[in-house]
Amino acid sequence: MPEPLMWSMMGISQDCSKPPQTSSERIIRLILAVPYGKVASYGQIAALAGLHNGARQVVRILHSSSGKYKLPWHRIVRSDGVIALSAESGGVLQKELLLSEGVTFKTNIQVDIKTHGWKP
Repeated sequence: MPEPLMWSMMGISQDCSKPPQTSSERIIRLILAVPYGKVASYGQIAALAGLHNGARQVVRILHSSSGKYKLPWHRIVRSDGVIALSAESGGVLQKELLLSEGVTFKTNIQVDIKTHGWKP
């Protein structure tokens, strides 16, 4: 998770007692909250952020802001546990990162969501 100074430089309140100001901030906080060894789906993050059918917004934020906010992008998968990225565009790296956190797979590209799904 980013250091306190980085939070303020990025314009995101680290004080979780303050409500997030934007849907993007809610999404970023939720992605950062997914614990080591757990996964969440794009739709789950969107729903928790209060965005009906907002999975595409989660994808957009992951694509544009993962590096900037040091988001654990690899912990976000499809609702069926499948890695959405192709092998060439980061799917192999995502699987390696998940395996390094002890996440197990039902198939070559499908996380065991029953075991590793995040339940906030």
